[in-house]
Amino acid sequence: MSHKLAPIAPLSATNHNQAPQPLVGADATKRATIGTDMLTYEQLEEFGDELDAVRQRVLDDLGQADANYIRRVIRVQQSAEILGRITIFGGVFSIWAIVAGVLLLGLSKILDNMEIGHNVMHGQYDWMNDPVVDAKNYEWDNAANAQDWKHGHNYIHHTYTNIHGLDRDIGYGLLRIDDEQPWYPNHRFNLPLAFTLMLFFEWGVAYHGIELDDYLGGKMTKKEFADRKSRAAQKARRQLTKDFIAYPAIALALIPFAGWWAPLAVMGANLVANLIRNIWTFLIIFCGHFPAEVATFAEEDAQNETRGQWYLRQLLGSANISGSRPFHILSGNLSHQIEHHLFPDIPARRYPAVAREVRPLVEKYGLQYNSGRLSRQLWSVARQLGAYGVKPQDPYKQGKSPESKALRRAKREAEAAQSDETSGTPHLTA
Repeated sequence: MSHKLAPIAPLSATNHNQAPQPLVGADATKRATIGTDMLTYEQLEEFGDELDAVRQRVLDDLGQADANYIRRVIRVQQSAEILGRITIFGGVFSIWAIVAGVLLLGLSKILDNMEIGHNVMHGQYDWMNDPVVDAKNYEWDNAANAQDWKHGHNYIHHTYTNIHGLDRDIGYGLLRIDDEQPWYPNHRFNLPLAFTLMLFFEWGVAYHGIELDDYLGGKMTKKEFADRKSRAAQKARRQLTKDFIAYPAIALALIPFAGWWAPLAVMGANLVANLIRNIWTFLIIFCGHFPAEVATFAEEDAQNETRGQWYLRQLLGSANISGSRPFHILSGNLSHQIEHHLFPDIPARRYPAVAREVRPLVEKYGLQYNSGRLSRQLWSVARQLGAYGVKPQDPYKQGKSPESKALRRAKREAEAAQSDETSGTPHLTA
């Protein structure tokens, strides 16, 4: 693949920029308050300037080695898929072969989801001008279609990170993972619901991309909602056909040699490989976003934030997972979730080196750098889910209590009044 392409010239990525922008509120005279309990506005500005300098040093250094890396990972992923599927077919004659095939196919799906798909669709390699790794064209082996995932993830989540009412990834509309979220009776089942989401995570993400809540809330037109449903259904059919119809159909040819169960074995192997990918992806995503001490924010506090305040919000709203180099590769380097949220459009392979600059900088300003082993972060997430599943005593935190309903109604009315006064939107814009 790479030998047919022109070499990457030095400084090819120096002007690369697909980073989210700080938020602008309707009232231009208001200053954001994020981080002002920790740093002065001058220190926040310096903090942002220093992180901008880190970012630019990395961009100036991107080049052939980074291009070679992502192309090599793609080759490994494709080889693992081909070998895995062949081994699964051979596995109808041996249980050990089918186990090996499932592991290879699971590895392929993890690499495609994490180190390739997620990172490529962030535009991390657009500066290469290679259509194979162009964010606009890439489609991954996942139930979620790329177009709606990029809008919900790259734009909504990375722009409005951990802002209540704006970041739809806070609890994924299913779980209560923060004290500021209203409690509803279904949250009693936080832990079993999280376990179910883990098993079917790709389908949860696909459903999340339809944005049904926005449609029901009047924030989306009927046509846009219909288009989202159509894209979701098309991608679902493609995924189900590939793993549970097409490949098992090929295994029909093995029935005379292995028995009637050959297509079922292939179907089951594909199911397990998908489960392996879903569980792994869920663990990395949740352990990078929802451990204790990860902060969430109010919308009004982020209005007209500076670049330094945007960086600080990303820092405080993320957590890292320590581990070995293979662990980081399998996580798509999202084990460096802090660095990913600071620099989402920089190739993730650079995050370990970037972390060695970011962490001392964070400590210099006396800020929190949340990092720990996978077991520690997972236990923290589980405790959070369990604790926030308990019905709070405060009626204002109970979603269906009269007090809570009145409070939220008053907030909506205040936002509508502000919108009328400014002839703008009551929400923030990037």
